[in-house]
Amino acid sequence: MLRTASCSASLTTASPFFRHFPLSYSSLSSSTGALRAPGRNLRRVASPASPGRRVFLRRGVRVPSAAGRGVNRQLSRLYVRAVATQPAPSYPDVGQDEAEKLGFEKVSEEFISECKSKATLFKHKKTGCEVMSVSNEDENKVFGIVLRTPPKDSTGIPHILEHSVLCGSRKYPLKEPFVELLKGSLHTFLNAFTYPDRTCYPVASTNTKDFYNLVDVYLDAVFFPKCVDDVHTFQQEGWHYELNDPSEDISYKGVVFNEMKGVYSQPDNILGRIAQQANNTYGVDSGGDPKDIPNLTFEEFKDFHRKYYHPSNARIWFYGDDDPLQRLRILSEYLDMFEASPSRDTSKIEPQKLFSEPIRIVEKYPVGRDGDLKKKNMLCVNWLLSEKPLDLETQLALGFLDHLMLGTPASPLRKILLESGLGEALVSSGMSDELLQPQFSVGMKGVSEDNVQKVEELIMSTLKKLAEEGFESDAVEASMNTIEFSLRENNTGSFPRGLSLMLQSIAKWIYDMDPFEPLKYTEPLKALKARIAEEGSKAVFSPLIEQFILNNSHRVTIEMQPDPEKASQEEAEEKSILEKVKAGMTEEDLAELARATEELRLKQETPDPPEALRCVPSLNLSDIPKEPTYVPTEVGDINGVKVLRHDLFTNDIVYAEVVFDMGSLKHELLPLVPLFCQSLMEMGTKDLSFVQLNQLIGRKTGGISVYPLTSSVRGKDEPCSKIIVRGKSMAGRADDLFNLMNCLLQEVQFTDQQRFKQFVSQSIARMENRVRGSGHGVAAARMDAMLNVAGWMSEQMGGLSYLEFLRTLEKKVGEDWEGISSSLEEIRRSLLAKNGCIVNMTADGKSLTNIEKSLEKFLDLLPESPSGGLVTWDGRLPLRNEAIVIPTQVNYVGKAGNIYSTGYELDGSAYVISKHISNTWLWDRVRVSGGAYGGFCDFDSHSGVFSFLSYRDPNLLKTLDIYDGTGDFLRGLDVDQETLTKAVIGTIGDVDSYQLPDAKGYSSLMRHLLGVTDEERLRKREEILTTSLKDFKDFAKAIDVVRDNGVAVAVASAEDIDAANNARSNFFEVKKAL
Repeated sequence: MLRTASCSASLTTASPFFRHFPLSYSSLSSSTGALRAPGRNLRRVASPASPGRRVFLRRGVRVPSAAGRGVNRQLSRLYVRAVATQPAPSYPDVGQDEAEKLGFEKVSEEFISECKSKATLFKHKKTGCEVMSVSNEDENKVFGIVLRTPPKDSTGIPHILEHSVLCGSRKYPLKEPFVELLKGSLHTFLNAFTYPDRTCYPVASTNTKDFYNLVDVYLDAVFFPKCVDDVHTFQQEGWHYELNDPSEDISYKGVVFNEMKGVYSQPDNILGRIAQQANNTYGVDSGGDPKDIPNLTFEEFKDFHRKYYHPSNARIWFYGDDDPLQRLRILSEYLDMFEASPSRDTSKIEPQKLFSEPIRIVEKYPVGRDGDLKKKNMLCVNWLLSEKPLDLETQLALGFLDHLMLGTPASPLRKILLESGLGEALVSSGMSDELLQPQFSVGMKGVSEDNVQKVEELIMSTLKKLAEEGFESDAVEASMNTIEFSLRENNTGSFPRGLSLMLQSIAKWIYDMDPFEPLKYTEPLKALKARIAEEGSKAVFSPLIEQFILNNSHRVTIEMQPDPEKASQEEAEEKSILEKVKAGMTEEDLAELARATEELRLKQETPDPPEALRCVPSLNLSDIPKEPTYVPTEVGDINGVKVLRHDLFTNDIVYAEVVFDMGSLKHELLPLVPLFCQSLMEMGTKDLSFVQLNQLIGRKTGGISVYPLTSSVRGKDEPCSKIIVRGKSMAGRADDLFNLMNCLLQEVQFTDQQRFKQFVSQSIARMENRVRGSGHGVAAARMDAMLNVAGWMSEQMGGLSYLEFLRTLEKKVGEDWEGISSSLEEIRRSLLAKNGCIVNMTADGKSLTNIEKSLEKFLDLLPESPSGGLVTWDGRLPLRNEAIVIPTQVNYVGKAGNIYSTGYELDGSAYVISKHISNTWLWDRVRVSGGAYGGFCDFDSHSGVFSFLSYRDPNLLKTLDIYDGTGDFLRGLDVDQETLTKAVIGTIGDVDSYQLPDAKGYSSLMRHLLGVTDEERLRKREEILTTSLKDFKDFAKAIDVVRDNGVAVAVASAEDIDAANNARSNFFEVKKAL
C-alpha cells in the first residue's frame, strides 16, 4: 500500500491538477502491484513538501474550482508534453473529400512541434460538433468527449449525470457497462470528471481493438444513456429516501449525496468552494451541496441531459497512433443521428464583471472539540485576474510568477508566510486558469484569532515588496530551468500524455477559443525569455503583480472559523427535515416507500443476465501477450556498491535512485525520519542557505527528493526498510546531480530550530487534513500496523501514531532542540554508508557510461559503514477493533487479516480474484446498494494482508457484515468462461500498466529490493491466465480468516461509533483523532 508524497526540491510532474478525491488503496490495479511495480504494496511515507502523485477514483472525480488548487497549479498549463524528440514522421492524412464523405469538413490543420503531432480540427457539418484529431507515434491512445454543462443551482445535476450515464445505454443495456470495462479491459485510463462548467469523459488504451471498444461504450453512454428513462439510476447515483421498515427512521441515500457529504466535511474543500462561488461567475456547486441535492427532481435531471448532452454542445478529442480516418468513421455513425441544436449557444459561460471594491466573507467549518480551537482559523485572499481571456505569453508569464512566488520552499511569498509563525501551513494557494477567467489565491490555515488580520496584511505587504524589489536572478534562472526541464522531460507519470494535452486544449476550446494555442508554448516562451534577458525580470514580473493583484479591486478575503457544533447541527437539521417528511406521510405512503426501497435494493443486487453482459465488447485471451514486459537491467558494481543500469531512451535525461538501508536505525528515531528527509531538503549547509541550495537544485537539475520506503518481503520476517534519494538531470549535468545529492546528504546542518518547528506545524496540518479526507488510508495503515512489522514502521512515519508523535514533538522543539538536532545527526550516521547501498540508473547506454565517473566520485565520499549495529524490527500495534473519532458526515470502514496465516500459498489467481471481489461483490453491495462512494479490497502479496476498505460510507456495521460475507460470495459464485476471461484480461491490464522510462527503471529497482524475479513474474502471469472457477472457490477458505480473525478499524463520527458500540456491545475501542 503506497504512501505517495515525497520531500522534493522541484515541481511534481502530475499533469492537470484537479481535485481528485484520492483513493490511494484502490487504484484500478489494486491487486496486481507485486507483478508490475511492487509499489502497490510498498509504503512510501507521506511528507510535507510536495503533493505527490495523483491517484484517481474509478468515477465521479470532480475538478476543482479555481480556488481549490494548490501551489504550482498554473504551471500545469505550461507542461505541454512532447510525445517524442526524434524527427517528426509522416502521419496518415485525411483528405477533404474523405472527410466530407463522412459528414465532416476540415477546418484547420497544424503540425505541433512541441508534441511532435499533426493536429487537425474537423467540424461535423450536420451538428456543428468539433473534433480535434491528433496523430503521432504515442501508442497510449486517448479519446475524450467534453460537454459544457453549466448548472443553475447546487443540486449537483452535472455530477449526478456524470455518474449516471455510465449506468447502461442503448447498445449496452446492462446495469453498469463501466464496471464491465473495469473488469475486462486493458485501459490505461477510464474515468469521468465534472468541472464547475463542463463534464469530461476520457478513456485511454495502448491496444487499438480495446481502445475502440472503450470509445464505442463511452459514445453510446453519453448520447443514449438508459438513466434518462430509469428513475432507479437517478436514485442510486443521486439521492433517494430510504426506509427499510415503516417503524424505522427515513434516511437519505445516494452515491453522489454521500460523496459530497465527505467533501463538505473537509475544511480545505469548504474554503475552495466558498472562494469559487464568491469570486466569479461560478456561483453554485456543480458537484452538489448535500443540503440542495435532495431538491433535485428526476424531470430536471432528464431535462439537463436533453439540453446539454448533444453533439452540437460537444468537443471530441482523439490522440495517438491509430488511423485518423477510422476515428471519423466511428464518430459519423453517432453524430449523423442528430440534427443541429441550440445547446452550444445556451450553454455559453458569461464572464464575471470585476468587483469595484474588495469583499470579505466569514464562514464556519466543522471541527472536533479537542485542541486549542482559537488557533484553527483559516484565511485566504483571492483575486479574479481579468474579465477577458489572456494571451498565451501573459498566461505563461503569470505561470512563471506563480512559481517564483510560491513554487518551492525557497519561494519568497511561501517562505515569508511560513516563517512568520502566523499559521501552520499554506492553503488554497496558487494561480489557476482552467476556467473562463484566471484566479490567484493565497492563504494560511492553523491561524489564531489574533493573527487573522496579520496574515492578510503580511500577504499584501509581501506582494507589494516583491513588486518593488523583484526577484533574485538565481531564483528566476531556477524557475526557468525547472519549467524547461519539465517540458523536455515529457513526464506525465501514469497519466496519459494525450489526456494531459486534451485538458490543456479544452481549457480554451470549451470557451470557443483556439484549441491549438495552448499546445504551442515555444514561441511565447522564447519571447518571454527574450524580454527577461533584455529588460530584466523586474520589468516583466513587477507590472504583473501590480496590474493583476495589487491594483485589482476584485479581491475576496475569506475567513474560516472553527465550529465544534457545526457537524452536529447539520446532522440535526437533516434529521429534522426527514422527520417532517415522515410525519407528512400516511401509513400507505410509508409502506410504499419501504416497498420502493426494497425494489431498488433488489435491482441493485440482482446481477445482469449473461446475454446482457455479452453485449459489452471485450478482448480475447489470444489478444494478450503470454510474457510480461521486461526492463533491460544490468547489475554491476562500483567501489563495492551494487549498481543497476537500465538502458532506455530517456530524451537525454538521467534518472538516479540511491538507496540506503534503515537496518541500523534505532526504533525510537523512526518517527523522526520523515522530518529528517524534509530537513535535508530544506535546511542549509555551512556555506549555502537553504534558499541558495534550493535554487541551485532548480538551476542544475530536474529535482531531487528524499523519502523512506518500507515493505514486507514474502518469505522473510525482516521487512525491507530503505531511504531513497531520487534525482534527475540532463545527462550533461549528472556531475551536478551527484554533487548536489552529496551536499544534501552530508553537508546540510540540522541547526535551524525555527525552520524545524515550521516543518512540525506543517506536518501536523497535513496529517490532520489526511485524517479528515483520507480516512480509509488511516484505517488501512492502522490495520497494517497490527498485522505486520512493515505496516507498523509505516504507521509510525505516516499514520495516526505519527500525528500523535508530532503533537508531542511540537512542544519538545522549544524544550529540547539540542536533543532533536542530535537525533537528526544520529539518523544520518545510521543511514549513510556504502555498506548496504544500492544505486539505480535509467538512461540511454551512452549516458550511463558517461556518468560512471560522477557516480564513482559520489560513492567515494560515502562512509564505509553506518554507525551502530543492525537492529531487529518487530513492532506491531495491539490486535483490536478500533474506531477513530473525527468530525465527519461519512465514514471510512476497514477490515483486514493475514491470509498466509491459514497456510495459503501465493498463486497468481489471487490477483484475479481480488479484482473480481472489488468490481462485483463490493461494488454492488458497498457502493451501489450501500451508497458509499467507494468499496474495494487490496491484497498485499508481500505480507499476506488482505484488506477491505470503504470510502465516504454512510454505513458502518452493515459494511463490515458485507466484508464478512465475501467467503460465502466466492463459494456461491457461478461464472461462465466469458466472465472469467474478462476478469483475467482486466488483471493483465493492471499487471501491464503503461509506464514511461523512469517508471520502468524504478519498478525494476522495487522488484530487485523485494526479490521478485522475472521467472516469478512469468510464473504468476501463467497462473493469472489459467485462473479457474475452482481457484475462486478455494480462495474462500483463505479469505475467511479476515472474517474470523481479522481486525476492524473505522474512521467515523462519534454518533455512528456510539451506535455501533450500542448495537454490538463495545465492539470498538474508541480513539479520538481530531
